[in-house]
Amino acid sequence: METGEIIQIFAQSGFQIDPQALDAMRMSSPEQVQHVVRTIDSSVLVVGIEHVRPKISINNIPLQASCPEIPLRQVIRQVEVPKMKNPVESNVTILKDITNQSTCIGEYTEFVQYFRDRYSSLGDILRKRLGARPIESLKKRNLDTREELSVIGMVLDIRTSSNGHKIIDIEDPTGNIRVLIHKERDKELFGSGCRLLLDEVIGITGTLSSDGNMIFANRISWPDIPNSRNGTLIGKRGGGKAVFISDIHVGSKTFLESSWLKFINWLDEDINYLVIAGDLVDGIGIFPGQDKELAISDIYEQYEKAAQYLNAVPKHIKIIISPGNHDAVRQAEPQPRFPERITKMFRKDIIFVGNPAMVDIGVKVLIYHGRSMDDIIASIPGLSYNEPAKPMHEMLKLRHLSPIYGGRVSIAPEKKDHFVIDEIPDILHCGHVHTVGVSRYRDVLTINSGTWQSQTEFQKRMNLQPMPARATVVDLSGMEYKILDFN
Repeated sequence: METGEIIQIFAQSGFQIDPQALDAMRMSSPEQVQHVVRTIDSSVLVVGIEHVRPKISINNIPLQASCPEIPLRQVIRQVEVPKMKNPVESNVTILKDITNQSTCIGEYTEFVQYFRDRYSSLGDILRKRLGARPIESLKKRNLDTREELSVIGMVLDIRTSSNGHKIIDIEDPTGNIRVLIHKERDKELFGSGCRLLLDEVIGITGTLSSDGNMIFANRISWPDIPNSRNGTLIGKRGGGKAVFISDIHVGSKTFLESSWLKFINWLDEDINYLVIAGDLVDGIGIFPGQDKELAISDIYEQYEKAAQYLNAVPKHIKIIISPGNHDAVRQAEPQPRFPERITKMFRKDIIFVGNPAMVDIGVKVLIYHGRSMDDIIASIPGLSYNEPAKPMHEMLKLRHLSPIYGGRVSIAPEKKDHFVIDEIPDILHCGHVHTVGVSRYRDVLTINSGTWQSQTEFQKRMNLQPMPARATVVDLSGMEYKILDFN
């Protein structure tokens, strides 16, 4: 039977059914399910495996689950968590989330609005540091070519001249202009020019050519985050500890269940928050031949099993879940939170947000699954999947989570660019690349939390080596962190 039908039969009789009991009943006929319902005492509110198993045995109903169950002793251990000696109130405030705010239908005007919002938001940040002119004004006046001037523009094109110089075309709402970065005049500046990305917003300071059609760059400015915000953070950080993980991939044959159960068993009264940055399940049809690598081939059964795992987390821990590209939400980013058909499988106190999302847990945490790192790593020399913190530093420098439009990431052209980092977080948390990297960029702690999946066949072909079964624990009062290995 379909799990929804089983749940409905139990609900009509006034019962709820937990995931383990639901797994056990999946191979039953409607008549057998009705028989079980009739034999359960009316005082029972939630039907558990202990209520179902004896009746399955009596009626010779086969007990078959698509994935090994969580040992009951571990679930019981987590429910009976002792009270904290010095409890910290675990509050979560959602500051930003695309959920229920998406309005785009893919019209031309929406693309224009999307890029104008990006330029306006990032340009405003740069204008606080640069006395920039509109590009159009450079061609309407007889300007002194010796005078240094600044413009702010979005990168339209990047190429290399026959002499090896970098030529950058930038545009603002008034027009576009060409920028030349000389390969010999300033080696550091030229190196910065080689790291520019399409569609990012930058400031260019330099001198104008005699015909007014080109700027000879002397300096490149980025929106970037301030060097220090310590004065604004004193006394504002909350207490408690948060654990950051991502890319669990429940339903895959390479999901590391034993390591996951060690992790669940480790969680105790010392932890206040669990933040998950996407790819809760392995999904269906994400890449060619994925069906051969699945232990659970039904997407909703994958989420039922994931719910079983997460419902075993101690109740005092606030769980925050954001989706990723393997999850059952739209593939175009920004992604809304999981639909109700999925969220109702989980315990009611779990908080679901979109991708990206900003939450306040005593400190501000910006959660983004991190798919744009595929484009950033491919476009900037020297970056690799082995050091995921570095592309995250680039996001903070550009004040944008997914700067390249039209790359590997499908982006919905919303009226507002939800990837702009207008509010600076205390923690930037990503996943996606299946490697672990934690570091600080100025006052922001960047965390890429790895995966709970061993190397897949696709990763073997791509020579990608994951770093599975790690969890990053952060003491929110002082922002100290440690990485724990559950292999």
